[in-house]
Amino acid sequence: MPIDPSAQVHPEADVADDVDIGPFSVIGPHVKIGAGTRVGPHVVISGHTTIGRDNQIFQFVSLGAEPQHRVYAGEPTRLTIGDRNTFREYCSVHRGTVIDQSETIIGDDNLLMAYTHVAHDCVLGNGITMANGASLAGHVRIGDFCILAGFALVYQFRRVGTMAFLAYCSGVQQDVPAFVRSAGAPAVPHGVNSVGMRRRGYTEEEVTAAKRAYRTIYRSKLRLEQAREALREPAQSSEAVRLMLESLEQAERGIIR
Repeated sequence: MPIDPSAQVHPEADVADDVDIGPFSVIGPHVKIGAGTRVGPHVVISGHTTIGRDNQIFQFVSLGAEPQHRVYAGEPTRLTIGDRNTFREYCSVHRGTVIDQSETIIGDDNLLMAYTHVAHDCVLGNGITMANGASLAGHVRIGDFCILAGFALVYQFRRVGTMAFLAYCSGVQQDVPAFVRSAGAPAVPHGVNSVGMRRRGYTEEEVTAAKRAYRTIYRSKLRLEQAREALREPAQSSEAVRLMLESLEQAERGIIR
């Protein structure tokens, strides 16, 4: 097992035989690390943390530390990470709290760049990019293939829908519907992420349907509940509209306007 002699791996940690652990890293007793994962130097992985296969964890990353929450009292809450994720320098991800689901979850194929932070009880989907300095407060939900540009911030309990795009220094105070581009602090909508949709293989018909749905949400002067009703019929024939409608239905605290 390629573990550097200076690393401290607790004997009760469950580490696959081919995991590479660099100098001076610390792996706690309740940690499980899957095959093919590389842990760089000076990494700390603690708590009840489960990490899947083929993840790349760069130097000075902290995974599974106690949540920054006043009610946390040492409960054995969890951090669960999927496969093929990349955590760059100084990235931090905290485990959950008992006031939510007791678990922070990160899916597959995500890129968390330097100095990003994922707080307690967040749930991230797949294929997400968080650029340098982007941060999530507690209980945030991020949909698949979202992009959070540098220093984008998301307020606690908010949801960011599938393939949404948060521009540089966005300050998200309410939910961002699927496929919507946002910018500013507080963040406001700036159209549909059509470039991202095309890159993910959406047809021009789907892109057009998403743009129509965006106009329904933001240009028709409909209230949120009225916009939901207006999108039900087009959602039956368009995946993009269906995902936009789902994000509206999950918006318990309103959407960016």
